[in-house]
Amino acid sequence: MIKVLTVTDIQKLIQIIGLESFYERVITTLEEDFRRWNEFILSPRHGTFYPDGIIELMPCADQQLFAFKYVNGYPCNPIKGKLNVVAIGLLSDAGSGYPLMISEMTLLTAFRTAATGVLAAKYLVRKNAKSLAIIGTGAQAEFEVLAFAGFFQLEEVRFFDTDPQAMTKFTRNLSGQKFRLIPNNSIVDAVRDADIVITATAVKKRQSLFEFEDISPGTHIHAMGGDCLGKTELSAEFLNQVKLVVEYKPQSLIEGEVQQCESNLIYAELWELVCKNKPGRQNNHEITLFDSVGFALEDYSILRVVYELATEHQLGTESDLIPELSDPKNLFGLLKP
Repeated sequence: MIKVLTVTDIQKLIQIIGLESFYERVITTLEEDFRRWNEFILSPRHGTFYPDGIIELMPCADQQLFAFKYVNGYPCNPIKGKLNVVAIGLLSDAGSGYPLMISEMTLLTAFRTAATGVLAAKYLVRKNAKSLAIIGTGAQAEFEVLAFAGFFQLEEVRFFDTDPQAMTKFTRNLSGQKFRLIPNNSIVDAVRDADIVITATAVKKRQSLFEFEDISPGTHIHAMGGDCLGKTELSAEFLNQVKLVVEYKPQSLIEGEVQQCESNLIYAELWELVCKNKPGRQNNHEITLFDSVGFALEDYSILRVVYELATEHQLGTESDLIPELSDPKNLFGLLKP
């Protein structure tokens, strides 16, 4: 029997354990898994390109578990009333090859993306960070802000989007939080003097959202909107002036901001900071940038977390998607009356 988790099951899980506790569990598990980076069988995601977007498969495995995610990226979907990103994940027992769980992963992708950004920020952000700016207030924005607010003592969150309705939605969803919400009329106004900047735009094109002189020394940037070939948010000139960290070079060099650069410009992969092979932030003046495109290890981690929690709290439905046979060689016997 396979455990099937729906959107409703994930909603129930968050209600049971709380959003902040869930983020803590995911961030802790991500750190554990990045720390054992060399135990995993890794590969870049496998993409099928269409004129309006991309459909991808993202596998990751160790000797105990195999995980993969089906995910799309269709930037024009929102104008059709559909999500830009939808996903489904599967977790299997590596010993038998039997699937253990199929789960919704649209919500889980939003959670793990934000949690990975916080994990990188743990090593790259100044300890006294108080202000955050986010550019792009679409479907991912609230997940990012709440994840960072759970780790850093944020006093203010500035934000900008070209869509006023998205900014109104963002304000409504985050009203009542401890930090001040400050809408801005431009990107430059939002990022000026911010300790942390998150870029989360969806337009599939090469952009330069802001210039190096628009931010202050010591800023950390979580660049997560540039996540496919031909889509970037910052210029090559900008990247040449910051400390660059990525998830997985073979994938980031195809899809990330660093698709514009030579590989030797990359300072480190995230696992190298987690394992302390390389130091993260080394002073309060350097500008750091985590070029996050989303990597399959992150899906593995959150699927592992959710499987454990769903089992603990008896969530999900057991489904007979795999035949159960007294004689494993008699599959045809299932068809006999």
